[in-house]
Amino acid sequence: MRPTPLKPNRYDLLALAFILVLLALFLEASREAAAPFTPAELSLDPRHLPGYALRTAFRMGVALLLSLAFTLVYAPLAAKTRLEPFLVSLLDILQSVPVLGFLAATAGAFAALFPGRALGLELSAIFAVFTSQAWNMAFSFYQSLKTLPKDLLEVAALYRFTPWQRFLRLELPFALPGLVWNGMMSMSGGWFFVVASEAIAVGKTQVELPGIGAYLATAIAKQDGHAVLMAVGSMLLVILLYDQLFFRPLVAWSQRFKYEERPGPPPPRSWVLDLLSRSRVVRKVAGALFSLALEALLAPERRLAPKPRALPLWPLALPLLLLGAMGAWALWRQAAPLGLGEVGRVFLLGFFTLLRVLGVLALAALVWVPVGILLGSRPSLAQRVQAFLQVLAAFPANLLYPPLAYAIVHRHLSLEVFSAFLMVLGTQWYILFNAVAGSLALPQDLKEAARSFGLRGLPLWRRLLLPGTFPYLVTGLITASGGTWNASIVAEVVQWGNTTWQATGLGSYITFWTLREGQGPHLLLGIAVMSLYVAVLNRLLWRRLYRLAEERFRL
Repeated sequence: MRPTPLKPNRYDLLALAFILVLLALFLEASREAAAPFTPAELSLDPRHLPGYALRTAFRMGVALLLSLAFTLVYAPLAAKTRLEPFLVSLLDILQSVPVLGFLAATAGAFAALFPGRALGLELSAIFAVFTSQAWNMAFSFYQSLKTLPKDLLEVAALYRFTPWQRFLRLELPFALPGLVWNGMMSMSGGWFFVVASEAIAVGKTQVELPGIGAYLATAIAKQDGHAVLMAVGSMLLVILLYDQLFFRPLVAWSQRFKYEERPGPPPPRSWVLDLLSRSRVVRKVAGALFSLALEALLAPERRLAPKPRALPLWPLALPLLLLGAMGAWALWRQAAPLGLGEVGRVFLLGFFTLLRVLGVLALAALVWVPVGILLGSRPSLAQRVQAFLQVLAAFPANLLYPPLAYAIVHRHLSLEVFSAFLMVLGTQWYILFNAVAGSLALPQDLKEAARSFGLRGLPLWRRLLLPGTFPYLVTGLITASGGTWNASIVAEVVQWGNTTWQATGLGSYITFWTLREGQGPHLLLGIAVMSLYVAVLNRLLWRRLYRLAEERFRL
């Protein structure tokens, strides 16, 4: 019997036009990123904003894809190998290193790789955005791998899944709902630092890449309120486009992998996903490509023995230990001339910032954990406010710092205390997004069982909602902690025009020496002390909570 020919329909034409437009925009942005670089003053003419928005959206998208690739490699290594303590500690340190620190270390190196071309500076900006996105996603995937339901693990063992089969058919699908919501949070967190990544100011290096972030930095420096509003409007438009074209389809698709023993409510809808699913040609081609990719990934394992030998870890551990020893030696060489007095002063500044960080986390958790859980328990409402949450999370909170700091100073309030409220503006969303993701992941049968037992009010929160979302809440608190340390760099130093306010803390210390010396012993000492504080806090508090989530609160 001859196969029925595949006939395109009207949805195929719409899907083809949609894909071609996205491809054309991607090619245009990548062409400009690879062009020769000619330093020029950024124009505040609104006619340039569409081009700037395209360049910024391109950098954000590439950084998110790199963050996803990093997550899919790093998190399984951290969760499944004997290097787990080292890799998790390294992830703690990496998320504590400020974006300004990564810019100071990589801006010159990337520019030297491609002299005279914009590609080196583009890579530097993309890497800076990557460092504000990757750690959150890696922690989310790590948490999902450590809290896989035991019955699913038993089924995988019963059917003798190979490592690749277990990853592709069990681990990745189980982690998808939380990973997508943390991807949205990572994208929003990247907007928080897009100004620093595009308006590169490290020591004597002053480079402005065409983009919304650099446009916004120029508008703030020139105190042009109209240009600031135009930049914020362009940023919100890009966020809405990302939500409609990318994240909303992903959220609707990922809810199909929600872990439940019985069907729950219908998954949320997305017009993009509906368009692609109704397109016969796109669906056929996508299915064929997916089958080929899956076959290519699983084929090498089928040629292996049923029980492959464990990979020796010393070839990986030895270089990492050597690298750590070299880093410690370099830090000692740089910091030794500063003297013990300077080292002690920096540790004291770190203690002040630590108090602000803990206060911010307690305040944000008290407010946003109940809101996120209640929002996640109503999936239709969560979908309707999804774009609004992304806008709130992505809004550059540093725009609010000058008027708030001005009000604090002129009302004779202490910036030493109220800088904590500036820090919470950019980091509270990590807790909210993870609370929503955890609440959405609760199986419907558990909710029905709670209703049948008459659980309401405080008993419902104590017996189901808080324990069921606990692993996600721990992930949110860990990533919020790292984000709050980073936010201290921009919250403890506030500038509007020629007026600057500073609070006593490690963040203001790092900002001061970043602008003064670019790469030097003071900046290196500040970053090292901040990393040490974060690593110790994670070891004493967050790691124990992770272990509690793995042992007592997994589904």
